[in-house]
Amino acid sequence: MANIAFEKEFSASHAAPRRQPVLSLAGFTKTVPVWLDRVRQRRRLSQLDDHFLRDIGLTRAQAQEEARKPFWMS
Repeated sequence: MANIAFEKEFSASHAAPRRQPVLSLAGFTKTVPVWLDRVRQRRRLSQLDDHFLRDIGLTRAQAQEEARKPFWMS
């Protein structure tokens, strides 16, 4: 009987903490514009010609690699 009480107390005190939302509504409204801007920038980067890429110090392969990243990755 005492063992059952100990198990209940132990499991209650060691329960996983309640998970907070990963992104609040306020955080979401700040994050979405960042994601959209990232999509636009990567699209533009993929359209630059080699002359402009050299000016910013990137190779075509580097620009393509960046442009292929999903919008949520920085």
